[in-house]
Amino acid sequence: MTDIRQTSQDADEAQQPQYDADRDARPTDATAQSDDGGAEVTSELDPLEEEGEVAADYLEELLDTADLDGDIDIEIRDGRTYLSVVAEGDDDSLSALVGEDGEVLEALQELVRLSVLAATDRRSRLVLDIGGYRRRRASALHEMALAAVREAQETGERVHLEPLSAYERKIVHDVVAEHGLVSESEGDGAARHIVVSAEQS
Repeated sequence: MTDIRQTSQDADEAQQPQYDADRDARPTDATAQSDDGGAEVTSELDPLEEEGEVAADYLEELLDTADLDGDIDIEIRDGRTYLSVVAEGDDDSLSALVGEDGEVLEALQELVRLSVLAATDRRSRLVLDIGGYRRRRASALHEMALAAVREAQETGERVHLEPLSAYERKIVHDVVAEHGLVSESEGDGAARHIVVSAEQS
């Protein structure tokens, strides 16, 4: 059974009730009567909360269709919605939804974003993680960035990294900036990658 939890960095939001997989238990749009007797629909959710709910619904149906069990966590931070799907137990039953080098995960993230666009008419920047893949990948990217920083400092040469997604490049850029060096993205499409320079930022 899929369990959906919602968390936030803000203390006030952290006090909100957790939501389970029963859609009827979740907050929905409130319908009020207008002065002329017609139905006037207003939303109780802010845009990020709404896209989290829409995305969770989509993921819940996907897990049910694939006959997979997992918990769905929704977190709002830094102006972006983060959804994590974690397997119930320590098995890797969700690995098929990650794929080699996260290729399936990236495709699913785009599908979830499209589901939000279709439901809200707003483009989403939500980030989807499955089975902790992005957390492990972020750690590896951090080490990659540190190695590039050291190489650039020792050799004075520009260091070219492997092609990365936009989300992954952002992680590397942040690490390089923290160490006072300069990084920039070069290349197009699947070949777009980061170059770390020894010059100070």
